Amino acid sequence: MSVGGDSRGSHHCITCGDDGVPMTVVRVDLDRGLALCADEDGARASVETALVAPVAPGDMLLVHAGTALTRLGSAA
Repeated sequence: MSVGGDSRGSHHCITCGDDGVPMTVVRVDLDRGLALCADEDGARASVETALVAPVAPGDMLLVHAGTALTRLGSAA
């Protein structure tokens, strides 16, 4: 699956047309390969991180369908 930005700055999945959501890692569960992430409105979700691991609190991820697809920035 690929994602790409458009002139408005959003990221769309070329397979299903849904938007990827920029989220910030709040907490990491290394044993399960998950991170608790929050979007810009503060809504939280569990996110699978295998494609972008390792992640740390503060990292910015592009999330689609509960999976982090790419790193947008890091806490470091």
